[in-house]
Amino acid sequence: MNLKLSALACAFLIGCSGAPDLDDAKLSSRNLNLEEFFEGKTVARGQFQDLFGNVQRRFDVNIQGSWDGQTLTLVEDFVYADGSTEQRIWTLDKTGEDTWSGTAPGVIGKANGTESGDTFNWKYRIDLPGRDGKTMRVDFDDWMWLLSDDRLLNRAYVKKYGVTIGEAIIVFEKG
Repeated sequence: MNLKLSALACAFLIGCSGAPDLDDAKLSSRNLNLEEFFEGKTVARGQFQDLFGNVQRRFDVNIQGSWDGQTLTLVEDFVYADGSTEQRIWTLDKTGEDTWSGTAPGVIGKANGTESGDTFNWKYRIDLPGRDGKTMRVDFDDWMWLLSDDRLLNRAYVKKYGVTIGEAIIVFEKG
């Protein structure tokens, strides 16, 4: 019983922890333009950690991006550490100078995001395929920071029923 209460209290505290904000001070003078960064080949490496920091899954991603002046299409080919694979194709529409709307298989409704200096944030709900063959519906609060002209850091806070269940950390590099 005490272990369950401790776990619940820990989950509550983690869920209340601070998250980035688009108004946070910028650490560089770079400007992230998704269409420029992701056009062509990009590779990524990442992992998903549960709310206790335990690494649950690692993956590599090969991404091919194309930009037609309005729509950015990202073909993402995932290879997980256990050998399983997945492909996700994102279609992102530029809706304003710094705003985006997008969709991919499994995304519920639209993903919406905003660029601000070297930072991009977008939020979406998605049904993710699990290793057991079932899907899990989660909400992503996805943050990206341009570290250099060819490197982007991504930290995504993942929630289920409004409670943080973990986070994905990914580094993207131009191929």
